[in-house]
Amino acid sequence: MAHAHVGSKDVFETVRAGPYTLYVTVRPPNVIPGVATVEVRSAGATISSLKVTPLPVTGEASKHPPAADVMQVSAQDPAFYTGAVWMMAGGTWQVRFDIDGASGHEQGSVPVVAVPLAVMTMDKGMGTVLGLLGLFLVLSMAGIVAASVGEARLLPGAPLTPAMQRWRRIATVASLILMALAVWGGAHWWNVEAAGYSAHIFKPAPTTASLLGNRLDLQVGERPRDRRDGPPPPNNDDYLLDHGKVMHLYAIRWPEMDAAFHLHPELVGTRDFRDTLPSMPAGHYRLFGDIVHASGFPETLLATVDIPEGMQGTALATDDAEGLATPVSGAELGTSFKLPDGYTMVWDKPATLTAGTAYGFTFHLVDANGKPATDMQPYLGMAGHAAFVKTDGTVFAHTHPEGSAAMADVMLANQSMDSMPGMSGMAGMAPVGPTAPDVSFPYGFPNAGRYRIFIQMKHGSTVETGVFDADVK
Repeated sequence: MAHAHVGSKDVFETVRAGPYTLYVTVRPPNVIPGVATVEVRSAGATISSLKVTPLPVTGEASKHPPAADVMQVSAQDPAFYTGAVWMMAGGTWQVRFDIDGASGHEQGSVPVVAVPLAVMTMDKGMGTVLGLLGLFLVLSMAGIVAASVGEARLLPGAPLTPAMQRWRRIATVASLILMALAVWGGAHWWNVEAAGYSAHIFKPAPTTASLLGNRLDLQVGERPRDRRDGPPPPNNDDYLLDHGKVMHLYAIRWPEMDAAFHLHPELVGTRDFRDTLPSMPAGHYRLFGDIVHASGFPETLLATVDIPEGMQGTALATDDAEGLATPVSGAELGTSFKLPDGYTMVWDKPATLTAGTAYGFTFHLVDANGKPATDMQPYLGMAGHAAFVKTDGTVFAHTHPEGSAAMADVMLANQSMDSMPGMSGMAGMAPVGPTAPDVSFPYGFPNAGRYRIFIQMKHGSTVETGVFDADVK
């Protein structure tokens, strides 16, 4: 399981800096320290130079950025740039872009979460070669020691005396013992370090869901504080509002994924989130709860809950959404999804879907007459929300039209929060005007397999949820 999102660590974000537009893909390393690769496709005003700098989002180090690296432009495509940056510690980083062109200098940042997700193993062939070389060095060193107390003390051609032969054997054995102890000590130290690193592979904070009537409680457990682990232990005032909500909770009926709810529990106590559930089909649900810590570290909490038959739920809250579809085990859903009120959501699905490729997935909302919807409204401050979920549960990503990073994290990286450190509100959350009947989400599937996609758009006072399937190669 990864950090914010589940099993989907790559960041896909759109940076709009003055007249420049950058479509950014950042692929964080699996180990820390490690190198993140950065890919950028530019649009808008022409760019003459693009530089990239990694630095933490918060803290003293965020005030002292290292020297920027120049990104390399493709010889085949002058709008495509590549680069790499080191991430030396776990936590929330930002990749800052310095953009220069005929329209002047601009700057923008993309938040990136860096946490250890794996332990790198050595290739067996390389290990064998290094082991043989190490054995050669040990035997060679023993030979040097033997010669130093034997032949090196004699004139050319003189024979070794019995006493010198005895001392040479003693020195050889002693040197081999000392070197064996040194090798053992080094291996022990290395194994202790490796075990310590393995113990701090990032895991979401343990979360337990309980249901009393239709009241859902999510209790978030403590996580030991450790410099490698990223965020501090969660507490009662450790969260930022993201799109005006402290948590975005997706409840998806499993394993058929035929019912999905986008809910917004409230923080009612220390590490205690609570929500009054709407009417929901009975069954086993997986819960994915997105939160953002005050440090800018986003996290997806994981839990499960069983909804009993006949649970009396409340009416769906204004900002909540639900979607019902056919079971994922049945026929694959097409590119057009009929909605309960007669509207239809349509996906401009690419002909082929390949893992690791950055896409811009576009969806349209049309009315009962087949015309583009004219009464569009923003949903939680955005033109739409999307959740990409792999059918085996190993991938979950809640994304937005601007990208896959949490909006609170983006704004913190670009220093746009309206208050610090309390973060009682979030800049940009004031109601905006009508939106277009189409929306695009930058995203790339992390690996091959079957995915179900949930898209939310709003028209009038109705939040629609379209459901689509994707077979990724």
